[in-house]
Amino acid sequence: MSDIAIVGGHGQVARLLVPLLTDRGDLPVALVRNPDHAADLPGAAIRLLDIENASAEDFATVFTDCHAVVFAAGGGPDGKIERKRSVDLEGSLKSIEAAKSLGVKRFVQLSAMGVDTAPGDDVEPVWKAYVEAKRDADTALRESGLDWTIVRPGALTDDAGTGRVEVGETVDRGEIPRADVAAVLAAVLADDSTIGKQFEVVGGDTPVADALASL
Repeated sequence: MSDIAIVGGHGQVARLLVPLLTDRGDLPVALVRNPDHAADLPGAAIRLLDIENASAEDFATVFTDCHAVVFAAGGGPDGKIERKRSVDLEGSLKSIEAAKSLGVKRFVQLSAMGVDTAPGDDVEPVWKAYVEAKRDADTALRESGLDWTIVRPGALTDDAGTGRVEVGETVDRGEIPRADVAAVLAAVLADDSTIGKQFEVVGGDTPVADALASL
């Protein structure tokens, strides 16, 4: 059994990840800002964390006794450029610093497809800020010395999961149910062969475990 900290523990993907972890005997430690969110996360240990206002030391406190970190937080579609930096980038940087300070080596980051491609000048400013924040967070994680994996899904949907995906360093743009992204995150955490790998993922025809084995 492993205690796994989930930053952004009340996010849509995180809420789908929690039962996958509990079903196999792990303890998800959901980091949430609002204690009322505990009702949506049965089986998870709840620890309070305000990503934007917390220090790296605060992150370390809530990571205590955890064996791995999943960074699944995002500023959301609120139209606020500053939150793309304070949540998507700075939240990741503080998580990385905290994990390193505690000796927590395993770190899985939920990113987004295509963020290494610089957005053009005609791109909507909030989207540009989001892409740059995710890109910089991924760069920092790759350079961290942690046992990292970066998962970059395509367009997220609320469709039922299929358990089948397509993965690769780059893949054609497509959609993927959030449930399948959660399944990929759960599988990655249990598969040390994915350490040091960054990949894109969309819906496909290959079972998750087989797809990861092909990386």
